[in-house]
Amino acid sequence: MNGLALVDLFMDTSKWMEFFPTIVSRAITIEVVSSGILGSQIGTLQLMYEELQVLSPLVPTRQIYFLRFCQQIEQGSWAIVDVSYDLPHQESQFASSCKAHRLPSGCLIQDMPNGYSKVTWVENWEIEDRAPIHRLYRDLIHSGLAFGAERWLSTLQRICERFACLMVTGNSTRDIGGVIPSPEGKRSMMKLAQRMGQTSLKCEQHFIRAPDPGQPNAVVLGAATTIWLPISAQNIFNFFRDERTRPQWDVLSNQNPVQEVAHIANGAHPGNCISVLRALNTNQNMLILQESCIDKSGSLVVYGPVDLQSINIAMSGADPSCIALLPSGFTISPDGRQQDQLQAGGSDQGASTSSSIGIGGSSAGSLITIVFQILVSSPSAKMSQESVTTVNNLIGNTVHQIKAALNCTTS
Repeated sequence: MNGLALVDLFMDTSKWMEFFPTIVSRAITIEVVSSGILGSQIGTLQLMYEELQVLSPLVPTRQIYFLRFCQQIEQGSWAIVDVSYDLPHQESQFASSCKAHRLPSGCLIQDMPNGYSKVTWVENWEIEDRAPIHRLYRDLIHSGLAFGAERWLSTLQRICERFACLMVTGNSTRDIGGVIPSPEGKRSMMKLAQRMGQTSLKCEQHFIRAPDPGQPNAVVLGAATTIWLPISAQNIFNFFRDERTRPQWDVLSNQNPVQEVAHIANGAHPGNCISVLRALNTNQNMLILQESCIDKSGSLVVYGPVDLQSINIAMSGADPSCIALLPSGFTISPDGRQQDQLQAGGSDQGASTSSSIGIGGSSAGSLITIVFQILVSSPSAKMSQESVTTVNNLIGNTVHQIKAALNCTTS
C-alpha cells in the first residue's frame, strides 16, 4: 500500500477501525481542529477518541482522547503524531480500571518502489492501573506486546496483505481451484469472512439483540473465557485451523471428520486464509465458514455455520451483507514469558521485553480466549438461566476437549 493511502486510513476513523479490528474496538473523530492544505490530509489536526483492546474479558480497554496531526516531511514522506488530550470531566466518563495517557507517539510513513511503504512506529504510554492486572496477562502487558508498536505494525502488515489479495483478480496458487468461479465470488467470500470476524470481536456483552440485516433475528447469547496452556502460540494456532484435528475439539461436530471444500489465501503466511468446511456424516446443507489470521503478535481463528444456499450466493459474487452469521472462535497470543521464566517457576520477577517473545519466538506458553455465541430464542424472549448454563457448558466442554487433545489436562 502506498504512503498516501496509509495516511488516509490513519485520518479516517472508519478505515482506522476496519484495518485494526483486533486492537481498536471503537474510534470517533470528535472535531477537526484544523483542516488540511487544499483538501488533503497534510496539516490536518483532529481531536479523536478511541478504545483499545486485548481480545480477552480479563483485560480492560484503554480509553483515550487524543490529538492526531498529519504533516508531510518531504516528498513521499509523512509523519502522523498522536498525544493525549485531557477533556474537562474526563475522569468521570471513564469506567475503566486502567487510566491511560498517550505520550507523544506516532508513525513515519515513507513511500517505497512498486507501491510499497516503509512504516516506523513508536508508542509511548503512561499507565495507572487502578486495579491489579490479571495474573495471566501481567507479563504480556508489561512486555509491551499487548499495546506496543510491534502489535500495531504486525497487524497493519497482515491487513494490507489481505486488502491486496481482495484487489487481485486471479487466484492464488494455494486456492482450491474450480470451486469459486470468479474474482467477484472470491471478493464476496472475503467480505463475508471479514464481517464474520468483526462480529465475533464484538462479543463482549452477555447478550445482544440483533435485528439488523446479516444478523440472526433473535436474542444472541455470547460468552468468552481465557485459558493458559504450556504450548507455543504457533502450535496452538496450527491445531485450531487444521480441519483434520477439528473433531478433537469441536463438540458440535460430534467427532465427525471434516473436509475443506474451498480455500482462499489472503496473505503471505499460509495460515492467513479463508476456508469452507464440510463435516462428513452430518447435515450436508450446512457448511462451516472459517477464517484464520496470524502475525507476529498473535493469531485468530473465527468460524460459523452457513447454509449451502448462502455460500452459493456469496460464491456467485452477490452482496453477502444479508447472509446471517453467528460466529465463534479463538484468539491466541504468547503469554509474554520466556522458557527460562517458566522453568524458574513464574513471572513475579518481572517481564522480559525481548522481541523474541512473539508468536514465532520462545514464549513459554499461550493465552487462548474462547468465544461462543448461540441463538437463544425469538426476538421478544428474555435470556434465561437455562440459556446461560447451555453456553457455559459449551465453553467448559470445549476447554476440556482442547486440553485432552493437547495433553494439558493439568494446566
